[in-house]
Amino acid sequence: MLAAGGFAPRALDLARAPLDPEAVRSARLIAVSVPMHTALRIGVAAAARLRALNPEAFLCFFGLYAWLNAESLLEGTADAVIGGECDEPLLALARALDRGPVRAVPGVRRRGSAEPPWLGRPKPPVPARGLLPPLSGYVKIESDGETIVAGQVESSRGCKHLCRHCPIPPVYGGRFFAVPVATVLADARGQVEAGARHLSFADPDFLNGPGHALKVARALHAAHPAVTFDFTAKIEHLVKQRALLPALRDLGCLFIISAVESIDDRVLAILDKGHTRRDVEEVLEATRSAGIALRPTFVPFTPWTGLEGQRELIEFLVARDLVDAVDPIQMTIRLLLPPGSLLLEHEAMKPHLAGYDAARFTWTWRHPDPRVDALQIESAAIVEAAARAARSDEETFRALAAAAGSSASPRNPAAARRRAPRLTEPWFCCAEPMEGQLAAVRSGDPGV
Repeated sequence: MLAAGGFAPRALDLARAPLDPEAVRSARLIAVSVPMHTALRIGVAAAARLRALNPEAFLCFFGLYAWLNAESLLEGTADAVIGGECDEPLLALARALDRGPVRAVPGVRRRGSAEPPWLGRPKPPVPARGLLPPLSGYVKIESDGETIVAGQVESSRGCKHLCRHCPIPPVYGGRFFAVPVATVLADARGQVEAGARHLSFADPDFLNGPGHALKVARALHAAHPAVTFDFTAKIEHLVKQRALLPALRDLGCLFIISAVESIDDRVLAILDKGHTRRDVEEVLEATRSAGIALRPTFVPFTPWTGLEGQRELIEFLVARDLVDAVDPIQMTIRLLLPPGSLLLEHEAMKPHLAGYDAARFTWTWRHPDPRVDALQIESAAIVEAAARAARSDEETFRALAAAAGSSASPRNPAAARRRAPRLTEPWFCCAEPMEGQLAAVRSGDPGV
């Protein structure tokens, strides 16, 4: 959109390449994309270098976590923040800078202003992905022993649900927008031509609009019949739309990511997830019957989950042969509470809050049993050490089970199991980056 508006944007991916001082020095507007918490921490870590290299540039943070953390960012890190549908406000900001000193710009929040997030119906252009490093340097897909170059498209933005722990509802308030099928196909075509043989749908929930999702999947398959795909969807949607699963498999769906979060019905009710443990079991049966792998994600450490809950989750995964479908890091995730989280006002959350940590951009909480917080720290250390030593997921899982006091272990040896298709980098949402990532960005080197 910026290029179509007459500007000359450059894109620097600080998770993949060093910060380019010359590009920074020549910029009049520096816009930092922070769609997730890790991106926010990396962006803030880079902000001091950006300011030092180009103190005259206008520095804007945009994306989901920019809006949630607007007050903190505007205290000294950023000149402005943009939230919601960011394309049009970002273009409007660039045009305002072109005319002279920036005053009020719709959708652009400055210090002292109360501008709401921009939720006008978007007209998303085809992303200019050629500005980024080659696809071959990004996450890939492992399936049946083969490593496949993967790309990413989006068929919708926002979400119609209000899960209390999710960062989307405080910004979108239950709204979502469909991306035109033609735009999705044009974006897909460019990535397939660049070598992609698999596409991940980046939608917060691919099945928010099941009719639109099916149209997109059919059009993608018609244009690129050899290309496979994956998507993210709520258990609630997969229960309602289980009849679509065989068709989605035939159209190329390899696996589905779903934020199960917990198998404890009380925790699920507090999070307002819209599903139960029984629903999870039904979806697992339905996806397996359809020949699609389900890759559940979890937030196992919450104020309402004790040591027994962690053991029960581990044993649930073993009993249902899900060890190969769950990245070990999923067993370490601790509930993250960004500003604006709907959980902050929930009566079940209030007794556990321990204040706001401005440096980490999150509200802190403590478990009533200190052993649970200690187990989370130990589990995270196990996963990080395993990653550095390139240990197998099965070995890591056994160590996590032992730390939790469980003897659960995969029933069949790894060599006898068909490994579920997966991303080559673990997918997780509400988690924090490692300090090594932040230090690398501060020094100007690429992150981990």
